[in-house]
Amino acid sequence: MHLAALVVAVIACVAIIVVGTRFLLTPRRATLDFGVPADSFRALTAIKGVRDITSGIVLLSVWAAGGPQPLGWALIVSAITPTADAIIVRTNGGKLVTAVGIHGTTAALLLAAGLTLALG
Repeated sequence: MHLAALVVAVIACVAIIVVGTRFLLTPRRATLDFGVPADSFRALTAIKGVRDITSGIVLLSVWAAGGPQPLGWALIVSAITPTADAIIVRTNGGKLVTAVGIHGTTAALLLAAGLTLALG
């Protein structure tokens, strides 16, 4: 039973990576398939909001269940998000000060804290 649950979990992880990749490669189709109009600003901000909240809860869960070292590794991996956010800001007409000042700083802090916790 444990093995079956682990297999389902890994499949779910890979599936959500595929879904996320699809949003990057075919955003209009992926948004429509998600169930909202592709030009719905409110729907897209709600989607982002829920994912940000979930990201924070997942990190806290890792800390609660595994302690500081697994949290550190999770923080390192989580730095992908603000790094990508900085790239998204710059490639969509956003200001460099915002990309670096908000998203770049967040990524750097996640990496610094993550490395400190992960490596002891």
